[in-house]
Amino acid sequence: MNANTQGRALNKFTDIANQFETPGKVIQVEEFGHGNINGTFLVTLDSVEEKHFILQRINQNVFREPVLVMRNMTTFSNHVRQRLQDTSLTFNRRWEVPKVLLTQNNQNHFIDSDNSFWRAIGFIDNAETFDTIADNKHASEVGYALGMFHNLISDLPVENLADTLPGFHITPIYLKQYENVLIQYAATGKSPEVEYCLKFISTRKDWAHVLENAQMQSRLHLRPIHGDPKVNNVMIDTRDGKAISLIDLDTVKPGLVHYDIGDCLRSGCNPLGEETEFWEKVSFSTDICESLLGGYLEVARDFLEENDYLYIYDAIRLIAFELGLRFFTDYLAGNVYFKVKHPEHNLARALVQFKLTESIEMQESSIRKIISRKAN
Repeated sequence: MNANTQGRALNKFTDIANQFETPGKVIQVEEFGHGNINGTFLVTLDSVEEKHFILQRINQNVFREPVLVMRNMTTFSNHVRQRLQDTSLTFNRRWEVPKVLLTQNNQNHFIDSDNSFWRAIGFIDNAETFDTIADNKHASEVGYALGMFHNLISDLPVENLADTLPGFHITPIYLKQYENVLIQYAATGKSPEVEYCLKFISTRKDWAHVLENAQMQSRLHLRPIHGDPKVNNVMIDTRDGKAISLIDLDTVKPGLVHYDIGDCLRSGCNPLGEETEFWEKVSFSTDICESLLGGYLEVARDFLEENDYLYIYDAIRLIAFELGLRFFTDYLAGNVYFKVKHPEHNLARALVQFKLTESIEMQESSIRKIISRKAN
């Protein structure tokens, strides 16, 4: 991008930022974060009161109905702010809810001349995020953040939220997509890594329905969920190291809380992270699991039911398997969904998740003991 093109782009972003009601004049707009879906920018204001806010362009290829995404976010925010008036819920700790900024026309979004969908969110000061768990204290805080999130929305009627991503985290649907892609996949001389993935999925496909079967049998039921509670969506206070918010609310929707629990533990208990090149060394840390789950149950006991505890292990195992399945399917399909840095990137990601699943399976007894211990 040459200087003139870059200048025009920055002017456009400034014009869009100025569509929103703010306490000051926009003086800078710059790219922010490492998100794989939405375009995210940090806006700086000439205000002492609020110096920054986040400007985002929602990816309409992923979120086909962004108006519903914003409606869910507004419903969530209003409900949680009301709940937070009960100070006993927060244990006298700081807890932040991302604030939706309105446009000059009192709308929660702005549509530009290119038909792009923009929204503005308040910036949370004195906070940072991490891609991996730093230590057991951090693990406990990540668990606390998810528990607090679930606790605050546990009484939000699920029918008040739209399903903005139908089929999201429904493993049997991903399995069907995989089988459809596999029919068309006819590569000769398959690599050992591809053969490993094919066999891995084949020996587990009948078990992939475990959570959906539990829901159909009324053992589990739909609740409001976050949908993407990875470690790097938990904001940590830079002053005391405590969790203060769970951000990235695009995927707030009806679902099973087990999707959230499984995803949080899947991402948190893999010390090497999702993008490691050393997939054969990937393992699930039961030490981190104990701290994270302890932090979660500290505030989740109020709303969890007996059957919920019975499926926590299955959730941890399943969500790791599910993500590996999605990565591998995308690899076979030609990398059409996830952004990749090289042709084998999604295969490498799938190997990490399958190795993690394998480690979870090998430690089933230990993980179930941790769940039992923390539940009592």
